[in-house]
Amino acid sequence: MDINWSDLAVEQLDRHWSHQLRPRLDGLTDAEYFWEPTPGCWNVRRRGESSAPITAGVGEFVVEFELPEPDPVPVTTIAWRLAHLVVGVFGHRNAKHFGGPEAEYPTFEYAGTARQALAQLDEGYAAWIAGVRGLGTEGLALPCGPAEGPFADDPMGALVLHINREVIHHGAEISLLRDLYRATKS
Repeated sequence: MDINWSDLAVEQLDRHWSHQLRPRLDGLTDAEYFWEPTPGCWNVRRRGESSAPITAGVGEFVVEFELPEPDPVPVTTIAWRLAHLVVGVFGHRNAKHFGGPEAEYPTFEYAGTARQALAQLDEGYAAWIAGVRGLGTEGLALPCGPAEGPFADDPMGALVLHINREVIHHGAEISLLRDLYRATKS
């Protein structure tokens, strides 16, 4: 029996994206996007309005973080989590593996609205899933290479499964934040 591992990896993420995560993001408002459920959240903020130890980005909006990360790490907003998916999960990998534009935290132009963030997310997802579809079984077996740090010697399939986990994990967090926002604002 021949198993097409590339198709299975794509199907796992695409099914989650198409039937669970992306529909849950429809109608995301700017109020939800920037909502801070606790004091001291990491967020995406207008340049000059952050009190975080480190901010990154070009343009009007920056993302907040700290290195090394504090313990515990601050709660992050929907805006922050979307920025992470757009830049750190899809953007960086699309650039390194599938010929996408450079996407690094310090040089990225972060979205100032929910609509812009969702457009960035959709674009990153489309490029990633198309790239993974094109790998085939042989492509999944190739090493990721030095651009992937701890994944450098691992097969590309390991990175694909890691990205699937990241999208499912952070998508669930975003969905929960939307539920909390709705529950606290009604």
